[in-house]
Amino acid sequence: MSRPDAGTGKPVTARRALIVVAAGSGERLGHGRPKACVDLGGRPILAHVMERLHGLAQGLPTQDPAHQDPSHQDGAVRGLDAVVLVLPSDQVSYDQLATVGEQFSAATGVSVHHTRGGGSRSSSVRAGIRELLRAAAADWDPARTTVLIQDAARAMTPEAVYARVFAAVEAGAAAVVPALPVTDTIKRVHAEPSATPGAERVAETVPRSSLRAVQTPQGFTLELLQQAFDFIGDLPDAQAETLTDEAMIAEAMGVEVTMVPGSQSALKITTAEDLAAAQATLAQRETPAPRRPVLPRVGIGHDVHAFAPAQEPRDLWLAGLFWPGQQGLTGHSDGDAVAHACCDALFSAAGLGDLGVHFGADTIGTARPELEGASGARLLAEAARILAAEGFGIGSIAVQFVAKRPKFGPRREEAQQVLSAAAGAPVAISATTSDGLGFTGRGEGILATATAVIYTI
Repeated sequence: MSRPDAGTGKPVTARRALIVVAAGSGERLGHGRPKACVDLGGRPILAHVMERLHGLAQGLPTQDPAHQDPSHQDGAVRGLDAVVLVLPSDQVSYDQLATVGEQFSAATGVSVHHTRGGGSRSSSVRAGIRELLRAAAADWDPARTTVLIQDAARAMTPEAVYARVFAAVEAGAAAVVPALPVTDTIKRVHAEPSATPGAERVAETVPRSSLRAVQTPQGFTLELLQQAFDFIGDLPDAQAETLTDEAMIAEAMGVEVTMVPGSQSALKITTAEDLAAAQATLAQRETPAPRRPVLPRVGIGHDVHAFAPAQEPRDLWLAGLFWPGQQGLTGHSDGDAVAHACCDALFSAAGLGDLGVHFGADTIGTARPELEGASGARLLAEAARILAAEGFGIGSIAVQFVAKRPKFGPRREEAQQVLSAAAGAPVAISATTSDGLGFTGRGEGILATATAVIYTI
């Protein structure tokens, strides 16, 4: 994907690069060697990082319904242009991990470069940026180059998380991090010690609805990364040391940081217990599941919304489309009864509850503040993501709505395309009337019923 340069008029190619920070000493892991060299399932931890990047490196589809890459309409993504491995300083470890990079390059065709890390994460990332500029990106446009920074300690991060971060930066976000909602109750403690030896005093309980646990890879333009390290270079050492990752530097610069969904699989390997958990996860994935027939599952969803009173003007959104000049519906988000019925049908088929369970029982946003006011199409895309996370694929959805208006036939194909794109699967839509009977016949509201066919993946 390219655009003309404003100065020369020549095409400027958008680039993708990855810096993997693998220089950590691994002291808390207790193996007496750098963390990235420690054995996990018979291979160094770094090898597991690289294994999960093969499809992304070559621009293969991500299999992630929530990921919409702006550069492709078919789910494929652009490949990687370069990878930089930031490695431990001792020669034995450096050579061992450089071999992992060479194997990745041979398998994918992506150029892999190596450099030694520093005494802190910040200095290691800075070394990685320098190497990227020296070895590959000297003539790249920094504003059109997306760089992801990944910690080798998060060896199990799925490919889809990388794809989401890349896509968010390329869609215009300045700084992007993957994150998960915090499920534990969080309490802030007093700075002063408790009178009881070895204990602490609770200062307050922090509401967890607005808390997120941040993961890597973190994504930025190369231009912002260069600005970020110039910025911390001008700070006092004590202040610079408090900025422990690149997203925190961006925050300190006043740059807005955007979050995308992370993964439960992307645990950080820091202690022996973390390594054991990663080993157990790996063993579970590599154990063949017993063969059983893959049977479809079917669910039904039903949604009803009334038209808003004439004295309360409201836009009409239905089947993912805006209908100019029509009075809108009351209810959740944009009141799109067709999209909402599709969501309920998916949740029903998967046995995962209903719209209220996932998006709020009374008003969209009660349970998921980040979805407040979300369109029906966005809720359908999120429902598809939830099903994928639970191991389900979507075969198809069929939905019919009953209404006196609007006249649907001329826009049927457009609506099907919008909702199919949101669901990542075919959505067929039909409309009918009730021959003047009931609330739909009187033009008081719309009734939609959907049927979804899903399968285990």
